[in-house]
Amino acid sequence: MEGTEAVLKEIPIAEVQNLSMNSDAQASSSSEPSPEPMSLEEKFQLVRSIGEECIQEDELMNLLAKKPEPVCYDGFEPSGRMHIAQGVMKTINVNKLTKAGCRVKIWIADWFAQLNNKMGGDLKKIETVGRYLIEIWKAVGMDLECGRVEFLWSSKEINSRADEYWPLVMDIARRNKLPRIMRCCQIMGRSEQDELTAAQILYPCMQCADIFFLKADICQLGMDQRKVNVLAREYCDDIKRKNKPIILSHHMLPGLQEGQEKMSKSDPSSSIFMEDEEAEVNLKIKKAFCPPKIVQGNPCLEYVKYIIFPWFNNKFTIERDIKNGGDKIYTSFEELCADYESGDLHPGDLKPALAKALNTILKPVRDHFTKNAEAKDLLRRVKAYRVTR
Repeated sequence: MEGTEAVLKEIPIAEVQNLSMNSDAQASSSSEPSPEPMSLEEKFQLVRSIGEECIQEDELMNLLAKKPEPVCYDGFEPSGRMHIAQGVMKTINVNKLTKAGCRVKIWIADWFAQLNNKMGGDLKKIETVGRYLIEIWKAVGMDLECGRVEFLWSSKEINSRADEYWPLVMDIARRNKLPRIMRCCQIMGRSEQDELTAAQILYPCMQCADIFFLKADICQLGMDQRKVNVLAREYCDDIKRKNKPIILSHHMLPGLQEGQEKMSKSDPSSSIFMEDEEAEVNLKIKKAFCPPKIVQGNPCLEYVKYIIFPWFNNKFTIERDIKNGGDKIYTSFEELCADYESGDLHPGDLKPALAKALNTILKPVRDHFTKNAEAKDLLRRVKAYRVTR
């Protein structure tokens, strides 16, 4: 996404919508030969590898067989600084989808962030955060050169096609009882026991409508968004629509501390942020929960599995003293887990290697936010904002 700074300087929302941007980090020479076309099975395996769960696999195979460029939808609330799950994992997933020939619509859910009281409901701050997030994907290497990725601001898109959007929201709301909508509150980081505003009741109906509004074939969001995606499939049953959106739910990375099911932007110690300095990353990993010989519930090992191995083409290097076994290059997560469970690999050797790999990934982002004046200003403003629920 590098190379479009002139377009993005102090841009209003209207100028960003539908924008597909190039990435210097992923740029390739025009003289390079075109890759061999992927077989249907290769496409299926690549797309399926993104999801911890797929509803349904036969539908996904059929879609890939019949539609050359399936539309995938992912969305996010601009609600604060970006952690590596949102930055690196999303980049890995988007790059897999575009490689398989899919088109990806990334829904910048500014109105949804306002409904959910993010940034205190201040739409100008929410817009600033959205622009900051785009800058990160520019820097980290999301493959936008292919022209298959669009960033769409919800406020602009909904306003431009309001006559199509709001009747759809109303129909979804009309066909569902309040308890069914309440069960979707997890998508906002809420629970059914929370005291919700009327706006937060409207939110699931709108997110369900987004899927049809964007003409999405595949809902590619986290496991925490599963319930509203299932609601969209149920809505298809209600309206007798045969082609249901396929749900491809990716894994949720845990926080760095013991018992944290997911990263929290309000708890900096639980997350690695995309522009964290090298020393900050080293310290956070050093303090992270990583019990010896325990694989289950070990966040450091999850980071290796879901970030390091995919990013570095299934290669992870441990550097250690010869008396501790010497350097070792792992080419599979299963091999690494076996050594860790047996005690052949100690947390004291795993953690520095993990921190080094993460810092390698994050260096282009740090450099961008240091050298690019607009990006630097966006980060300064976002850091000054108070995270609200």
